[in-house]
Amino acid sequence: MPKYTLSVNNKQMSVEVDADTPLLWVLRDQLNLVGTKYGCGVAQCGACTIHYNGSPVRSCQLPIAAVGNGKVVTIEGLSENGDHPVQQAWIEMDVAQCGYCQAGQIMAAAALLKKNPNPTDEEIDTTITNICRCGTNVRIRKAIHLAASKGGKS
Repeated sequence: MPKYTLSVNNKQMSVEVDADTPLLWVLRDQLNLVGTKYGCGVAQCGACTIHYNGSPVRSCQLPIAAVGNGKVVTIEGLSENGDHPVQQAWIEMDVAQCGYCQAGQIMAAAALLKKNPNPTDEEIDTTITNICRCGTNVRIRKAIHLAASKGGKS
């Protein structure tokens, strides 16, 4: 089995897995970073969203062999103490209902705010394509605006 050395949450980590193993399963099963969730397995729902070289990526469809020297950030690495402006806005706006999609939603929102520090509702709606089965989309949008007002791109 091939060995891969990855940069995950600013740490070098090595794993031995098949080349076609999705990054999601490497994170969860090999590295015990279980904040990134499995949802659909076909890159549609967004529960598995991580940052890869600063961009939001659905990790269920990113094979480990394609990661190379890229930098991976999971929800565990977004902030050391859960104090990222988006995470704080999520709490303040009481976004989570079941909570299952929230790590992916937060990662997508943080990437959006890094690229666009003051998005409109339309930009949020077209960029954040993660699915929330509980229907907290209105609170998600409000939380993104709140994080933006507090300089949410850190």
